[in-house]
Amino acid sequence: MAARPPRRLALITGTGTLVNIVTVLLGCTLGVLLGNRLPVRTRDLVTDGLGLVTLLIAATSATAVLSPDLAAEVGSSAPMLIVLGAVLVGGITGSLLGLESGVERLGGWLQARLVGSSGSADRARFVEGFVVASLVFCTGPLTILGALNDGLGNGADQLLLKSALDGFAAIAFAAAFGWGVAASVVTVLTVQGSLTVLGAVLGDVLPEAHLAAVTATGGVLLVGVALRLLRVREIAVADLLPALLVAPALVSIVAALR
Repeated sequence: MAARPPRRLALITGTGTLVNIVTVLLGCTLGVLLGNRLPVRTRDLVTDGLGLVTLLIAATSATAVLSPDLAAEVGSSAPMLIVLGAVLVGGITGSLLGLESGVERLGGWLQARLVGSSGSADRARFVEGFVVASLVFCTGPLTILGALNDGLGNGADQLLLKSALDGFAAIAFAAAFGWGVAASVVTVLTVQGSLTVLGAVLGDVLPEAHLAAVTATGGVLLVGVALRLLRVREIAVADLLPALLVAPALVSIVAALR
């Protein structure tokens, strides 16, 4: 019997996340250098532009609720209810756990350690940059599928694509929020690193129906991020993050009851 070929990129599993961290740091450095030379009105306009683009990304992700794989798994009328249920259950869970306040405390702690003491306005700007960048960089479908595939040894192509996108986004975010964006690499390392390890343990990726539910739910969460960037409403998006775990669980439950 022929020897089984080794898994591709098995020796460099986790490279995608490391590259992602580097591109965010480089983008943030460029953004801070650029942002210091821009007037406040221009930085506000950059933030508004990011909010509009985030809305576009959110809309693209949310259309996964129309996925034929998801409809085939749970029925044509259930996908919307699954996303709704995931957001409600996830939001209640995250609120009871105090995830949003926990993320803000982490941002404040990082600001004190990395930047030192500063005024309340600078601290708020740092924390907002950390929170917003962390949510944008860690709630998209490329984060989940890319990190899982990296752990499986299927290559880091998706995370490398995400790294390029995040690098450009970090330039714009840092121009508006400063060094708080760089602190988001802690979140990127934690989330993507955990998913990479999970992929290595699972031995397979999420089924298409489950991934579609996660993607659609992530799109809804990104709408909340966009509303924050546009200063429409300060939605506690971090409290909604458990919805990304609830969504595939609801798909499994509904599919089992059919």
